[in-house]
Amino acid sequence: MREIVLDTETTGLDPLRGDRLVEIGCIEMVNRMSTGQTFHVYLNPERDMPQEAFAVHGLSAEFLSDKPLFASVAEEFLAFIRDDPLVIHNASFDIGFINAELGKVSRPAISRDRLVDTLTLARRKHPGVSNRLDDLCSRYAIDNSRRTKHGALLDAELLAEVYIDLIGARQSQMILAETRQSFSGGQSDQPRRQRETPLAPRLSAADAATHSAFVATLGEAALWNEFKIGNE
Repeated sequence: MREIVLDTETTGLDPLRGDRLVEIGCIEMVNRMSTGQTFHVYLNPERDMPQEAFAVHGLSAEFLSDKPLFASVAEEFLAFIRDDPLVIHNASFDIGFINAELGKVSRPAISRDRLVDTLTLARRKHPGVSNRLDDLCSRYAIDNSRRTKHGALLDAELLAEVYIDLIGARQSQMILAETRQSFSGGQSDQPRRQRETPLAPRLSAADAATHSAFVATLGEAALWNEFKIGNE
């Protein structure tokens, strides 16, 4: 089964009042395991960036000014997500923006029947407590230390980990790993969370260059300078 874990960043809270998408990040999962295939793009919103939104994701109007318009990436985005279920935290927010952008380019809206809302799942499993993404990462011991600001691709990666725990798939995978080890005569009888063969790098050279350009706009004191990618 193929699923797409998706997150977005925007200029605000309401596409009906002129707010626009500025970033989309998607992670492909097959049988509840990440394949390493991703879709990630920054978008020119063709408008200013409110300070409140900038404080959340750190994406300035200047940084986004030379990025593609949604119209130029819409077909690539739709080809990546296909007709598969979309796993989203607070799905009504993200899909509202995506459908607004699709409407602008005369493409059909994405059906809400395809959505798997992890916020709804979390509220059912953990009623009466906060179920923000950071809270769920802490609850399931998922390292979110890189999340100094919101970022669509990073948040999608974290959400993929959270989703596996929310639906109990992690435990099933561990039980399967134990069974396989017992049949193969392995020395350890402990389930392993790490893959035996690491995934191929998800970050392309173009992604790294875009990230470097963004970090350069934040100044020498920016926290991002402590987490530079590769040898930049």
